[in-house]
Amino acid sequence: MPGTNLTREEAQQRAKLLTVDSYEIDLDLSGAQEGGTYRSVTTVRFDVAEDGAASFVDLVAPTVHEVTLNGDSLDPAEVFEDSRIALPGLLRGRNVLRVVADCAYTNTGEGLHRFVDPVDDQAYLYTQFEVPDARRVFANFEQPDLKATFQFTVKAPEGWTVVSNSPTPEPENNVWAFEPTPRISTYITALIVGPYHSVHSVYEKDGQSVPLGIYCRPSLAEFLDADAIFEVTRQGFDWFQEKFDYAYPFEKYDQLFVPEFNAGAMENAGAVTIRDQYVFRSKVTDAAYEARATTILHELAHMWFGDLVTMEWWNDLWLNESFATYAEAACMAYAPGSKWPHSWTTFANQMKTWAYRQDQLPSTHPIMAEIHDLDDVLVNFDGITYAKGASVLKQLVAYVGMDEFFRGVQAYFKRHAYGNTRLSDLLGALEETSGRDLKTWSKKWLETAGINILRPEIETDAQGVITSFAIRQEAPALPAGAKGEPTLRPHRIAIGLYDLDEVSGKLVRAADGRIELDVDGELTAVPQLAGRPRPAVILLNDDDLSYAKVRLDEGSLAVVTEHLGDFESSLPRALCWASAWDMTRDGELATRDYLSLVLSGIGKESDIGVVQSLHRQVKLAVDLYADPAAREALLTRWTDATLAHLRAAEAGSDHQLAWARAFAATARTPEQLDLLESLLDGSHTIEGLVVDTELRWAFVERLAAVGRFDEAEIAGEYERDRTAAGERHAATARAARPTEEAKAEAWASVVESDKLPNAVQEAVIAGFVQTDQRELLAAYADRYFEVVKDIWGARSHEMAQQIAVGLYPSIQVSEDILRTTDEWLVSAEPNAALRRLVSESRAGVERALKAQAADAAAQP
Repeated sequence: MPGTNLTREEAQQRAKLLTVDSYEIDLDLSGAQEGGTYRSVTTVRFDVAEDGAASFVDLVAPTVHEVTLNGDSLDPAEVFEDSRIALPGLLRGRNVLRVVADCAYTNTGEGLHRFVDPVDDQAYLYTQFEVPDARRVFANFEQPDLKATFQFTVKAPEGWTVVSNSPTPEPENNVWAFEPTPRISTYITALIVGPYHSVHSVYEKDGQSVPLGIYCRPSLAEFLDADAIFEVTRQGFDWFQEKFDYAYPFEKYDQLFVPEFNAGAMENAGAVTIRDQYVFRSKVTDAAYEARATTILHELAHMWFGDLVTMEWWNDLWLNESFATYAEAACMAYAPGSKWPHSWTTFANQMKTWAYRQDQLPSTHPIMAEIHDLDDVLVNFDGITYAKGASVLKQLVAYVGMDEFFRGVQAYFKRHAYGNTRLSDLLGALEETSGRDLKTWSKKWLETAGINILRPEIETDAQGVITSFAIRQEAPALPAGAKGEPTLRPHRIAIGLYDLDEVSGKLVRAADGRIELDVDGELTAVPQLAGRPRPAVILLNDDDLSYAKVRLDEGSLAVVTEHLGDFESSLPRALCWASAWDMTRDGELATRDYLSLVLSGIGKESDIGVVQSLHRQVKLAVDLYADPAAREALLTRWTDATLAHLRAAEAGSDHQLAWARAFAATARTPEQLDLLESLLDGSHTIEGLVVDTELRWAFVERLAAVGRFDEAEIAGEYERDRTAAGERHAATARAARPTEEAKAEAWASVVESDKLPNAVQEAVIAGFVQTDQRELLAAYADRYFEVVKDIWGARSHEMAQQIAVGLYPSIQVSEDILRTTDEWLVSAEPNAALRRLVSESRAGVERALKAQAADAAAQP
């Protein structure tokens, strides 16, 4: 019994046998306001290579009423099992299949998600099909290389809006009959249905005209800054069409902000769905606007790389996501008029940090992962697939040259439009345009796991003149349990030479202070530096061209420790911050010393995204990596600093808001908690700080977590904000309360019931796990291991993953948790996907234990 899985071998066999021509999909969503199920009628036309062959079509549905193959009726009771309908006796040449089924609305963010807005009590629907969930809505051959055209006909309630991949037609009798799409994969088809609010515009250039639409629920319409979203979208159209030399390949471009979305967004062809938290209800920092812009540009890049040209199988998912991640950052860095030309700083600060963390887990894998089946790919949307892959693409661009890179991409799009490809197709195009042999590069970078460390080796004479300089490359052992061998790789890097400017006090790179070179093997000499006076700081991998952990020599480290905030440019600051964080995670830098470093430099940090990352990292370090005996003292030191910075920040600035949130996350003394309460009730104000809806909830959640607020105060706050977001915040606050009753109630709602929608379940888990409540939560460690395997088998993938990761006892940092986890991994025999998630969580506890020991050893 296959369950809902599909293996690569099965997909390959089916692709050899079948060529799919078209789908006609008729959905009756007229009862969507009430929910339950809906009628789905699919007619699929496809060609078969062998007479008499058998295959199957995919469908997840409560009921199948009719299956008709080439005019012959098949008994659903005989041919429908698990997620498949068997198709026996196929004809060579054209076949026609018709399937009539009742499919179910979901509340998990998979398939056709149904949400009721508490503001207007209206239902809002949207589809989310990646990886294998189009089969929850209509019968299809669910694999990316069986492309076809899709013609949707949808019946919906009067006055609603229906959006799909093709332009929206005028409805007749509440029926929307869409034109067929171009040839695309099943997972990027889409329907968004409901009484959505919309704003429309058009992208026009050189005779091209593409209709643009932005959609959200009416309850968010007052917050929708459509002009800003259109501006980023137009910049993306301009830059991508120039770089790709291929016109946008679909008839229109809609961006739909939808509720309870599991990811950031989804690249449905011409109908991109985006989480509606990106419609900002309250003041946010510029980092949030930048994050939204990266998401918008990421999905737009996918229209070419992913939708126009699509991977053959999911082992090249990394290329899909890595390219879009690289393209989003490059567009923001280089597009004329971009508001975020510092995007490579954000990339180094966020994407690289994610990649380095993922690459040091026992589940680390080559960028080009071996994807045997759907279960493999569902847990592979990770920091390797997105962030390491994009980092390596950035290095590839430096290696072959940007112009050569994009000329190769242009040839690739023209050669494979509306088709499917493998990695070799792109590398072949890049080899043609660059003249570089990429086979060795590909083998070492894409087919091996793990991360290299680059260290400088420097010798100077008595006058401080460099006499020799070399770069030593290390390939540390892979984490226990990881497959593969440590590998030394070719790196294209820059070396930056920085000195303190006596006038400004800034660390500045001299005009001739940058050397770009190839590093390969264990030791690479850099003769260009011999004879130069030793600068204050020598920074390897300046400009962040390569993917490697970087260490500073002793002299540079001393200067950086003193002057990290003084780098004139944001990117070298971000690289040094990232190196310090990496050293803390590795136990090379004690948590107390990391805290001191941050406190000495963060006041000079102008990049708000870096500031907010440092807030998160310090809190995590003190909570999990500090010596438990010193933890409370370090938390007090950090909390005092957050309040001091909050009071000192410029009124109304992003930094002020960020420090307010950081303070709210850790306020602990009676006086600090009194301040939160007085800011909430308005009896105290801080000039420029607007305590708006989202900031109020941050204060309420903290006050609930420390026992100051209970049900009455939480319910009162929800009365002020009777929205979907308010529901989620209230759920978090209730679960955060430090009582046995609150924890039992939260646990039961997630573990013992499956009724919570995805976003509410996520909110409850976020409130349940509080690092200040270790003792209260200790009893739930054993309960987690008792239930997690059954939950994995009973819930949908998204819902089960939230629980498996979110409720793992990560804050119980002890040898006991490692031992209990190891015993469970042996006795429970979980499948590969669940084993991976639990093993990754275990690795976090193991790392925290080592870091705690390092911090304890560093005490004066």
